[in-house]
Amino acid sequence: MTLIKSISGIRGTIGGKPGNSLTPIDIVKFTTAYAEELKKRIPGKNKYKVVVGRDARLSGEMVRSLVCGTLSACGTDVVDIGMASTPTTEMAVIMEKADGGIIITASHNPKQWNALKLLNQRGEFLTASEGQALLDVADKGDFEFRDVDDLGTITNTDFTEKHIKAVLSDSLVDTKAIKDKHFKVVLDAINSIGGTTMPVLLEKLGVECIKLNCNPTGKFAHNPEPLPANLTDLSATVVKEKADLGISVDPDVDRLAFICENGEPFVEEYTLVSVADYVLDHRKGPTVSNLSSSRALRDITEKRGLPYYPAAVGEVNVTTKMREKGAVIGGEGNGGVIYPALHYGRDAYMGVALFLSNLAHKNLKVSDLKKTYPQYFISKNRIELSDSGLIEEILSAIKEKYSKEKITDIDGVKIDFESKKSWVHLRKSNTEPIIRVYSEAPTRTEAEEIAGEIINQADKIIEAIK
Repeated sequence: MTLIKSISGIRGTIGGKPGNSLTPIDIVKFTTAYAEELKKRIPGKNKYKVVVGRDARLSGEMVRSLVCGTLSACGTDVVDIGMASTPTTEMAVIMEKADGGIIITASHNPKQWNALKLLNQRGEFLTASEGQALLDVADKGDFEFRDVDDLGTITNTDFTEKHIKAVLSDSLVDTKAIKDKHFKVVLDAINSIGGTTMPVLLEKLGVECIKLNCNPTGKFAHNPEPLPANLTDLSATVVKEKADLGISVDPDVDRLAFICENGEPFVEEYTLVSVADYVLDHRKGPTVSNLSSSRALRDITEKRGLPYYPAAVGEVNVTTKMREKGAVIGGEGNGGVIYPALHYGRDAYMGVALFLSNLAHKNLKVSDLKKTYPQYFISKNRIELSDSGLIEEILSAIKEKYSKEKITDIDGVKIDFESKKSWVHLRKSNTEPIIRVYSEAPTRTEAEEIAGEIINQADKIIEAIK
């Protein structure tokens, strides 16, 4: 497995040789590059402060010790918040007024993976230019470490309680309405940090919580991505316990999915839609999601006479667009809710609090709440290529072929078929010679037909090029 270096962080499997996995040598190198780049990004300071948090992965403690020790060797003061979620680490950067943060997590990837996710002084992921500058510093490897009298300090602080307090203090979180409903939920936290932190939030909201896979051992009970196929045990437990809903979070608690009271998936795409529905009931303003997210967010936004804006795929692209347009809510269709009144980052704690507020106000079962939203189905496919050099030619030809439709090309090519209320989005992978083909339509059959049409066109283009 190749080490994946991108503007948003460094990701790989644990074990193996440098360059082929995430090794201790890689961890030290890229952490040092991050510390060096701090001086250029925020010049003129004698001391820099960085927050470090990790999820419950088996390799987490090993990576944490290397990251903290390396930052100290670079003369950088470290606020080690221990086992903490991604949104808590982001909030800690803001609360500590730190110069940056490093989150040790591979998010929804399996247990053998880990990563360094890199934050700026706003507790947000590095921009493309900031990320590239760091990679350039790492490639040069011209590092110099501090002498013994100038090492950075390491302090230990827990920020989970402060984060949850901030969530509960938000004006749109209706704690009284939630408590009055006496909700009963089943929580699947994949045996990571959400297993100990999410129950604290639910308890303060007066919600009875039945725990499933909530021991933060890092031994994931199933594939950690919160998709319906991976949540069959959660669905069964919701029905067995006669719970009002099921809640699933990924290992670092930035993605969120729900299960209806009847055991059926609420569907990850509709996490953001439901939260946005509630926010827009109380706060008027634009919404933003990435190009591969459901059209349903656009529909419920424009129904209110408010503007919706698409962004390129990637959290930093979504948050940049949200700042630019003054969005009151945004995120990604993978269950990522970004509520800027708290912070610009995907936050499952905030998502749960706002979802339960919406559910209490609407006075509906979860399955009935789902029915109130525009119903769409997404089909996810791929075009595998022998030569990645063909990708741009294929995208260009597809764009020309469908030029009479609404085209968005800020991230690959997205074609909106407005008359059919459907779309297809083609974008290249950064790590493999493939084109991802996501399509959405009012029925599953239509979504798959659109994808099939585009893939057939791509095959013809490839044949013509040959």
